Amino acid sequence: MGAGVSDWQLARAVSRAGQLGVVSGTALAAILVRRLQTGDAGGQMRHALGQFPLPGIAGKILADYFIPGGKPANAPFKLSPLPGLTPGPDYVALTVAANFVEVFLAKEGHDGPVGINFLEKIQFPTLPSIFGAMLAGVDYVLMGAGIPRAIPGVLDRLARGEAAQLKIDVEGGLPGEEFHSTFNPEEFCGGNAPRLKRPDFLGIVASATLAMTLARKSSGKVDGFIVEGESAGGHNAPPRGVQQLNTDGEPVYGPRDVVDLEKIRELGLPFWLAGSYGGAGKLAEALSLGAAGVQVGTAFAFCEESGIRPDLKHQVFQLCREGRLRVFTDPLASPTGFPFKVVQLPGTLSDINTVPPRDRLCDLGFLRHAYRKPDGTLGYRCPAEPVEDFVRKGGTLEETVGRECVCNGLVGTIGLPQVDAENNSGLALVTAGNDIANVLQFQSPGRDSYTAAEVIRLLLAEVPADAAPLTVT
Repeated sequence: MGAGVSDWQLARAVSRAGQLGVVSGTALAAILVRRLQTGDAGGQMRHALGQFPLPGIAGKILADYFIPGGKPANAPFKLSPLPGLTPGPDYVALTVAANFVEVFLAKEGHDGPVGINFLEKIQFPTLPSIFGAMLAGVDYVLMGAGIPRAIPGVLDRLARGEAAQLKIDVEGGLPGEEFHSTFNPEEFCGGNAPRLKRPDFLGIVASATLAMTLARKSSGKVDGFIVEGESAGGHNAPPRGVQQLNTDGEPVYGPRDVVDLEKIRELGLPFWLAGSYGGAGKLAEALSLGAAGVQVGTAFAFCEESGIRPDLKHQVFQLCREGRLRVFTDPLASPTGFPFKVVQLPGTLSDINTVPPRDRLCDLGFLRHAYRKPDGTLGYRCPAEPVEDFVRKGGTLEETVGRECVCNGLVGTIGLPQVDAENNSGLALVTAGNDIANVLQFQSPGRDSYTAAEVIRLLLAEVPADAAPLTVT
């Protein structure tokens, strides 16, 4: 769903309804500091930070970022530190605390399970993010957009209070040369690392081959899979083979991209189906195929409890009523190189006909890549940053074509855009799956919204009462 769409409020609502609510783990450090700078009107951020087991860290975060009453609307946000291979202690502490806050709030007041979803492509914050979520008692960790073989072992080590490391992808690395990020719970906690519950790990896969690789070659136990088709929102796996584009410029998926569910079933692990499984009768269909349930994203993304700005939700509903809503699978927009689903909405970054080209900027840095400099040190670059900067760092001009600042676009979608020197707010970038055309099915007559509970009731209407959990990401 992006960043902050499946937030603590949505995950809590889904969990309280008896299903598995999952918070997005993307850009939580930046989201926390922006919530604090807008005044934390409901006090939830300060409440959760008050429960953080290291009060000195929580106090420093509040001192650095909290603005009583909120910043002036035309004032820019103070930025959080950028992710990197060897982050400073303030960044690590902020990342741990932000993930703790989101999971703590999602779990508060009920006994339902809560998970957190990370992207394997966003590697630098992964270790402190997982530790922060585990400090809050997260029940599941989900990860896709790559091959997260190392994550099950990371969960084992962090649960025991042991140091963990993660191999980092570095462009231009020499043969045999490896770079690792590290996190030591004992050091972070001042010499007394807690023993934590090890959450279950669910790998998000788009092929049986990847599922088999994770099941057989991961560093620890894999507890199940989310099997995601190309119609799901957010990042999609690229088509297999040589990429071809249709007349609209979207990647063409074919028979080779259809997941072999028989091979998935042979692995003997539970799996959930994702990608256009958020409608009436789809859960029953998934169960008939041997799935344990379904993962639902788009239907929840536009419910009342999600983090998307209300005006964007209403715009989507109106375009749905008019039959004019479109989702474009953009092969270039994301700096990751993965296809990315973009909802075509006037006044957002997708509106290339009336919105002027954005000023390129990389001030959040979650999708920037590490690269090896000639002297052996690391640098960081993003194809969506200023073109001259990217080329100066060794990137090619071709890599910058069509790239969008997904980081800033996604936080704009949840109402936390940066403000520039000319008092212009960053535009939203809305992502959703192909199922978005059907979101009106959850609205009662005469209403212009719906709740997470209403989504769940419709999905469960045709299955037994003991049907397996849904998931939301």
